[in-house]
Amino acid sequence: MLHLKPFLIFIFLFSSITLFTQVNNDKILSRFLSDTIIIKELPKTPSGSFIEKSTHYFFKKNWDSTLVYTSKQLNTKHNDKNTNDYCHFFRGFSFFKKNLPSEGKKEFELISPQFEYSENVKFNLAIILFNQKEYNQTIQYLSGLSTNTKLNKNLNISSSSPSYIIGLCHVLLKKFNLAEPFLKKGLEEKIHERDTLELVTYYGNIASLYYEQYIDSTAIKYFKRAYSLAQKLNLNTKDISNEMKRLVFDKKYFAAKNMAVVEENRKDFKNALLYRKEMEIWIDSLNNQNRIYEVAQKEKEFAVAAKQKEVDFLQVQNKLKETQRRIFLFSAIGLLLFLGVGAYFFREKVKTNKIIAAQKETLDELNTTKDKLFSIVSHDLRSSVNALKSSNKVLLDNLASKNLEALENLLHKNSTIVNGAYGLLDNLLNWALMQTEQQYFSIEKQRLFIITEHVAYNYKPLLLEKELNFENTVSKKEFVQADQESLKIVLRNLIDNAIKFSQPNGFIKIYSSNTIEGFTNLIVEDSGLGMSDATRLKLLDDSVLLNKKEHEDIIGTGLGIQLVKSMIKKNNGKFDIESEVGKGTKMIVSLPKANIS
Repeated sequence: MLHLKPFLIFIFLFSSITLFTQVNNDKILSRFLSDTIIIKELPKTPSGSFIEKSTHYFFKKNWDSTLVYTSKQLNTKHNDKNTNDYCHFFRGFSFFKKNLPSEGKKEFELISPQFEYSENVKFNLAIILFNQKEYNQTIQYLSGLSTNTKLNKNLNISSSSPSYIIGLCHVLLKKFNLAEPFLKKGLEEKIHERDTLELVTYYGNIASLYYEQYIDSTAIKYFKRAYSLAQKLNLNTKDISNEMKRLVFDKKYFAAKNMAVVEENRKDFKNALLYRKEMEIWIDSLNNQNRIYEVAQKEKEFAVAAKQKEVDFLQVQNKLKETQRRIFLFSAIGLLLFLGVGAYFFREKVKTNKIIAAQKETLDELNTTKDKLFSIVSHDLRSSVNALKSSNKVLLDNLASKNLEALENLLHKNSTIVNGAYGLLDNLLNWALMQTEQQYFSIEKQRLFIITEHVAYNYKPLLLEKELNFENTVSKKEFVQADQESLKIVLRNLIDNAIKFSQPNGFIKIYSSNTIEGFTNLIVEDSGLGMSDATRLKLLDDSVLLNKKEHEDIIGTGLGIQLVKSMIKKNNGKFDIESEVGKGTKMIVSLPKANIS
């Protein structure tokens, strides 16, 4: 017995399910649309009303316009029940044709049971449920269809074959014994109709049913019948549509593919190869036809749009003859509005392009900053570690010789190196937190003297080691609005820089002043190396780039001053520098005064 692989068994089955949902529904809809009794059944409405336009566009298969005018009709007051039912019916079909089955289902479910075409509603709900893989509900809807209603012609049960759909549902539910009689009934109906195109699908699906049950001999007979019918499909007719060509190619392709699988399982590789080659011919033809179909669809859309524009133009022209002056005025206003809107969007586009260009420039600067930061940080950390390594080597030598005085000096030196590296890493961490907006920030009233004294206390060992005179004369009455932790970081960096760039026996002063209304100035002054005016201006520049150090012999990245500027700005403050080369530097931080009450 032959045993095909499971995914090959259902090649024909699943392809035909897709075809069913696309092809049979087109047939149902086209036949339904041809039944002009709908127009006669509609309530009498004035010419140009929304329901009349809805009906017109529905018959034209213009689904977008149908949805627009049915929506307007439903929003109209005093609609009768019959009109609402027709609107929901039109909308259900339109959504279904626009590949929005869930929306279509909602519209069909709003139709009352007393609707003249309620059987059509049940049928189409069944189709939607089938597409949504709700097979039990599909069977329930189709089983409930009346066989004696006058709508048989509209539903066209023999053509649409609800029994065949029920059979497919049973197959997909693995109820093969229940599926067989329904599929065969559908096949008998199709044979009676002599619909060769659909018979290929029906025979193929019944064959797949038998293969699933390992009744191979019967299955192969049906596969051969499907292939034989596919060979009879004629493409030489001149008036055959592109859509029909696509369907024919599709049927021929799947028929050949199934026969190739059958022959491969029968070990007849010669015939299997012939079927494979034929299959490749049909798939190439199908792909070509799909491309032709897509082009034709685009051309059709353009043609419809052009025709619609022509109709609209003629309507406007007729109105111009009646009210020329008014239309001329409205046209002038419309033109001005159009030009205004065009100018607005053009201006917005230019503005957007400028923003994008600025963002790109900022991004480039940020990338440059990142690269430069990594370069400087890695260099300075390497320098610190190198210095510590060399110092430790000397320390070990002095330890061996028990030179205690030298050991003490080396330990102080190592402590200074470690403190510098720690400060660098601390600044790097705070800078990263600011860039990623992860830093906790809360602006509150702060007593300036206490914060200054607290930060300065940690630097007393360094000040003593470098023999620097330190004074803190900040007024004890000064209160500012600032975030406490970020203010401490600012002070630590400014004091650290003052110590770093000061010579031994120099001085560092911290004091406050009130030269700007609404602000308190906190000034960190040192008697250090100072800087040139060019360097001072670079440090005050708002650029995100790190500035090159003027004194290369002193360890530092320039990151600290960038961090200071960022945190002062976040505290709504101002930053300034006064300095001369060889005469020292004043770092001036201006913070908003706190309201003392």
